[in-house]
Parts: sequence; structure tokens; C-alpha cells
Amino acid sequence: MGTFLYPSICTFFVCLSCCFSSGSSSNDLSCKLGRQFHLNGLHMSGDLILGGLFEVHVTSVFPELTFTSEPTKITCQGVDPLGFRHAMTMAFAIHEINKNPNLLPNLTLGYSIYDNCATLVVGFSAAMSLFNGQDEEFLLQENCSGRPPVLGIVGDTFSTFTIATSDVISLFRLPIVSYYATCLCLSDRRRFPSFFRTIPSDGFQVHAMLQILKRFGWTWVGLLISDDDYGHHVAQSFQSELHHSVGGCLAYLEMLPWGEHPVEVKRIVGLMKKSTARVVIVFAHQIHMIQLMEEVVNQNATGLQWMASEAWTSANVLQTPRFMPYLRGTLGIAIRRGEIPGLRDFLLQIRPHGTIDSENSMVKQFWEHTFQCRFAPPPVEWMEAGGALCTGEEDLQTVETAFLDVSNLRPEYNIYKAVYALVYALDEMLQCEPGRGPFSEHSCASLQQLEPWQLMYYLEKVNFTTSFGDQVSFDKNGDALPIYDVMNWVWLPDGKIEVRNVGVVKKTTLNAEELTINEEKIFWNFKELPQSVCSESCPPGTRIVRRKGQPLCCFDCVPCSEGKISNQTDSVECLTCPEDFWSSKQNDHCVPKKIEFLSYHEPLGICLTAASLLGTFICSIVFAIFTYHRSTPVVRANNSELSFLILVSLKLCFLCSLLFIGQPQLWTCQLRHAVFGISFVLCVSCILVKTMVVLAVFKSSKPGGGANLKWFGSVQQRGTVLGLTCVQAIVCTVWIISASPTPYANTRYHNDKIIYECVVGSTIGFAVLLGYISLLAITSFLLAFLARNLPDNFNEAKFITFSMLIFCAVWVAFVPAYVNSPGKYADVVEVFAILASSFGLLVALFGPKCYIILLKPEKNTRKAIMGRDIKR
Repeated sequence: MGTFLYPSICTFFVCLSCCFSSGSSSNDLSCKLGRQFHLNGLHMSGDLILGGLFEVHVTSVFPELTFTSEPTKITCQGVDPLGFRHAMTMAFAIHEINKNPNLLPNLTLGYSIYDNCATLVVGFSAAMSLFNGQDEEFLLQENCSGRPPVLGIVGDTFSTFTIATSDVISLFRLPIVSYYATCLCLSDRRRFPSFFRTIPSDGFQVHAMLQILKRFGWTWVGLLISDDDYGHHVAQSFQSELHHSVGGCLAYLEMLPWGEHPVEVKRIVGLMKKSTARVVIVFAHQIHMIQLMEEVVNQNATGLQWMASEAWTSANVLQTPRFMPYLRGTLGIAIRRGEIPGLRDFLLQIRPHGTIDSENSMVKQFWEHTFQCRFAPPPVEWMEAGGALCTGEEDLQTVETAFLDVSNLRPEYNIYKAVYALVYALDEMLQCEPGRGPFSEHSCASLQQLEPWQLMYYLEKVNFTTSFGDQVSFDKNGDALPIYDVMNWVWLPDGKIEVRNVGVVKKTTLNAEELTINEEKIFWNFKELPQSVCSESCPPGTRIVRRKGQPLCCFDCVPCSEGKISNQTDSVECLTCPEDFWSSKQNDHCVPKKIEFLSYHEPLGICLTAASLLGTFICSIVFAIFTYHRSTPVVRANNSELSFLILVSLKLCFLCSLLFIGQPQLWTCQLRHAVFGISFVLCVSCILVKTMVVLAVFKSSKPGGGANLKWFGSVQQRGTVLGLTCVQAIVCTVWIISASPTPYANTRYHNDKIIYECVVGSTIGFAVLLGYISLLAITSFLLAFLARNLPDNFNEAKFITFSMLIFCAVWVAFVPAYVNSPGKYADVVEVFAILASSFGLLVALFGPKCYIILLKPEKNTRKAIMGRDIKR
């Protein structure tokens, strides 16, 4: 590679020159360039030469190409003082390096700087002139040994120019270090292997913009781009990253045309006014912004928050009172500002006839533009109009020009770094020790036969720190460690305009992007931070529903359904709560479901508990009364022992209702129905036996009926009660063993509640339990009904009939009410049935007896009890 590339370059251009040569015979040993380009240039000789490409003029007149020997004369117009300062910054850096004994000792560095006149064909021609040289004649017998005309090029200004230049020059590995070309495409190492830059690429500029959008929550933005490589690549990168990084969308994407297109610009501004996006991002050049802002003023398009790319963030031409009502508050990305000590003094020393080549037209044109004069011989029209002649001794400090303002050096700082990067690479290359070099057989580069690709090897590894404290190095794509300043346009009360630095965005050595903004310093064009969203964020408790046919950022917020939540902003879906949880009222978090059961602490539970205890207390009172008056006829009538047993069973009936109150446990679920069933069977069986005794006594009073009484003695009565009760006990035991009632958390009745209840386990067991009680109750009722009219002054059969009627009525009503009552209300119905039937039995059976015992003691005699029979 080291022995091939540069000879091939030379051969290629020598042959190309011969093709365009004229007047050369076949025996000539030399050939001439068929055409030379007369370019605006600035040159200084040296042992090593660096090239530079800058925009010193803003327009050019380029004649048609003809195959003649006449030189091509390019006329550049419209001097740009800032562009000329860029060129002078490169010259200053090289002068400064020549004075530094530590860099390139014993060698002098020179330069060849050309003006691209803001025209692609001129910039390309200038680059080819730097690359190939401007020597008029080539000697064919030479072997093309030696160094190329320049070892590296600083430039170009525009991405499109740089792409065109690099496409050719990169074939021969000549290093190009750009200070202003930001196109992301230039990071393609396969296509541009020798391209480097000290300005961040548009890829990072896009990321920087996205960081700012994310910081202020702007998700609905408009994007305007220039119709060139710069704009197209930005649009592609911005669109692909916007939603991923910020969750944002483009309200519109429009290309700003080159040249005069008033209808198109008017349409774009009209679209901006109609759009709901308040933030407008512009990746374009100054000329585009001037045309755009003129139309913005014409249509009075207010209420927009502008975001500027580095191409126009610091554009003085836009900072006018005419535009500031619309552009104030603009946030922009700007090239990193730096300080270059001594630059202003160097600029003040520039003279048309000074140390710089007196014949070059670049300095003279700048001088004429600055002092509004002409050098001799002046144009006739100029003299006739009374124009002044330039002497070359005019003082730059006497005129107001941006050329001398070095307070805000941004592109210049990148130029300064680009020159030093090439020089540090050269210095490192020339310090190589023979036998320890990086090339074939550990060789080093030779100063006499230095080849561009050798310099590129060292340029890839360059690493130094500027006097301003910034580190300069290049990654695998040739990009420098990116850093941008965040700028804000402020319109001061006195009418002055200030572009204020409010932050920094940079990429750290860990490849992380870091944004630092001082929001307190930001001046907004509104009373407060502007908002730019297509749809407001969906709060927790809602989810996003996309609007059909609209961008992803346009959506509606729909509340989560019951049982589902979203605990984040802008949730795409709602999450279902776990089984034991339910959504809060705001549907933003899951809360434990309310636990519901018949509690001792709620009013219903308190009332039922009180009723149960009251019934138990009344039973105790009646029991005490009966015990105290146990020898009286009323108590002794019809087997007092059964009466006491009924009171005990009723007390158990009242108390068993407490097992239905409180949170169900396994033991309470097992006992509640067992105790309930056995207690009521005990009570009803006693009543049944008493009824049977009444009938037996009546029948025994008839002739031949005495034999019936032997079957209803005390032992038989106790045995019957015990036997009937044991049947229920066996039913309950089998039920509990085979299919035990268990506590169950029921969520069927209410989604937001857990109803704790006891499942019966076996419906058949529960039905048998109730059926057996019903059988005994109905039997007692029928027997009592038959004995209701038996002759007796105190016929207990009447009261048994009434009590059984109440009992049966309560439990007949219980069944449908129980089946149709959900949750705890089923327990309430059952407790109410227990209490109602218990109170009915207690009052019907013992109320009349207590009345006689306590209030009518005169009737509590055998004579009174039997008086009616005696009379008959």
C-alpha cells in the first residue's frame, strides 16, 4: 500500500492531464494540464503543506467549461467576513505551530487555502487543486516520487461539498478533517475511510435535540429541513429516534426549498399555523431561515417555540428587531465555544501588502468589502461614482465588523482543533524510531516519500487536550468526542439581542449522553414553559387508546375497567389485580378486597347477638322460676322434667346462633349446624313426647285406656327423647366426617369484596338435618292439633299447637329466603329463623305458665287445674 497509492494518484492525474493537453506531439516527454482553475487562494510555503477549504464568498459565477487551453476564471461575489475569519484562523494556527519548538521541530509548516464560494463545483475544483497541485507541467520520465501537494485538508464547510470531495479523495486515503460538515452519512467508514471531523455529526445533534425535547416533555413537534444531504439524513435519523427516545411524533415534516419559492414557503408557514404542535425544529441553513421568517412575519405566525440546529443558532442575520418577536426564546444547539488566545492580534496584523502574499485576491477582496474601497486600478464605474481608493494601510479597528469579534468562537475553535489534530499526527509520525514503526517490517514513514495513508494511521490515534480544556480524539468512524452548547435567544429590555449559553450536552467517555441545562436562565417567548403534545398524558388509572389514522402520540385516555389498574403514566394496557385484591376508586393501584361476614361489630351483628343473649337470659329466668316453683301444679303438670329439658334445649338454640356471627373458622362451620340441629331436635322431641303424653293421659281416662300409660312412663319418655336426639347426632357426625362444612372466601357475589361464609359441604346432609327437624315438628304439630280440644282447665296441647305453628311457619319461610340471600345475609336469615322459632317456642310454651305462677298464683293449684274436669 505504501508503494502504490501515491504513484497511482500521480499517474491518474498525469494521464488525465495529457488527455486535455493541446499542442503536444507524440514524442513529447511532458504533458500540460489542459485546464487550470483560477481560484481565490491564500498560500504560505513550507516544508510540509496543509490544505484548507472555506466559504469566503457566498456566491460565484462559473463559466461554461470548454476544451480550450484558456484558464477557467471563476468570479466569486459577496464577501463573508466570518468565512474569511475561518480561513485566517487556520493561518493563525499554523503560524502559532511554527513558533512552537515542541511541534515539528526544524520543519516549517505551510498552507494552501482556497475559497469554495459556496458553490459545489468551485469547492470540488479547489479540493482537486489541493489534491493534485497546480503545477502546469508534468515530466513523464519522473517516477512520481515525493510528497503529495498537501498532506491533509481542513474543510469543507458544507456536508454536500465534503461528500463530493471525500468520495474521490478518500480513494487515495488523503486525510480530510472537517470543521463544519455534520452529515451522519460521513461516518460511513467504508465509503469515507480518510474522513475525520472535529464537529459532532448530525446523529449526535439529533440526539441532543431529543434530549431537550425529553427534558421539557415536548412530544408533538414539527420538523423543517433543508432540501439537501444535510436535511435528508437528519430527517431520517430524527424520525427513527423520536418515538423510541422521547415517545414523540412528528406533526409534520417539510423540506425548505433552495432558491426563491414563495408559494411553497407560504404553504409551509400556513401548515405550521394550523398545526397543534407548538415546537418547531429547523435543520436548515441561514438562507432558508431568512426566507422562512419573512413569511412567518407576513402571516404573523406567533405562539411557536423554535429549536435551532447548529447551522443557524448563532446567525446574526436573523437576530433583528423584525424577527425577534417570533424568534425570542429560541433554544438551539451550537458548536462548542472555545477561546483562542492571540487570534485577535493576528487578525489585526492582516494587510493586503503585508506578510501574506500580496498578490492573492482573497485578502484584497476582504479589504475592499470592509472599507468600501477599491485597489488600483479601480473600475471606471467606481471612480465615476466617487468611490474611494484602498491604500492597504486602513485600520481594522476603526470599522465595526464581526471579523474582529472573537468573543464567540465556535467554527473557529473547530478549525483550530482540526489543524492541531493534523499536526499532532504529523509530529507523532516523524518521531517514529526506525525498526519500531507500525508499517511493513516495522518501518517508519519517510519525510521525503511521505504518503497520505501513513498520516491517516497516526491521525486515527491522535489524542490531545486544547488550552481550553477540551479533549480531542477520534473514534472508529472518525468522529470527535461530541459536545454542544445549548443556546437561548434573549431579547433584552433595551432592544439588544443576546444568544445566551444555558447548558451543555455531551457524550461521555462511557458513551453516555449527558444534558445539563440551567432552566432558571432560559428566557421563554411565553409566560411559562410552553407545552407541545398531541394528547395529554394519560394519568394512572387509565390506558392509552390510539386514534385511528393518527400518529402514535395522538390518543384518548380510557379508564381501566373494574378490577384492573394502571399505576404508570401513559400505560398501554391495564393490569388485572390479584385474586384477593381489587382496584381502587382511581384504578391506580390494587387494594385488598373488603372482607365481609356477619360481624359482631356491625349493627346487624350486634342486634342479633343481643337477641341471642336476651333469649338465653330469659330461658335462665324461666328456668329459675320453674326451679323455685317446681312443686306447684303448673310446673309439675305433664312431666316437669321435660319442661326443664326444653328450657335447656332452647338455651342451646339461642346460644348456637352465636356460632353464625363472626368470621367463619373451620370449627365454627362444623359446629354451627351440628349444634343447631341437635338443639332443635332435642327441643322438638321433648315437645313431641309431651304431646304424646297428653294424648295418652286422655285416652287412659276412658274405659280400657289405662294400659296405654305403661308406655309413657318417665323412663320411656327419657328414652324416646334420647333416641330421637341420637338420630340427629348420627346424621351430623356422618355429615362432618364425609363432607365437612368449611370456611370459604366467596368472590362471586361482589367483585370488590370477599364474602367469608361456610359452605355446607354436603347439601344432602344439610337437607337431611332440616328434614328430620321438620318431620318431628310436623308430627308434634299434628298430634297437638288433635289434642287441642281435650277437656282440661289447663290443656297444654293448645300451647304446643300454637308453638309448633309458629315454628313451622318460620322454617317454611326460611328455606326460600336462605336460598336467595347472598353472602352474610344467608347467615342473617338462618340466625333470624333460629331466634324467631326459639322465641316462639319459649313464649308459647312457657309464657302462660309463668303468667299463672307469677301473676295468678290462685290458679296454681290442683283444684284450679282440675276444676273443669270435676265440674263435668
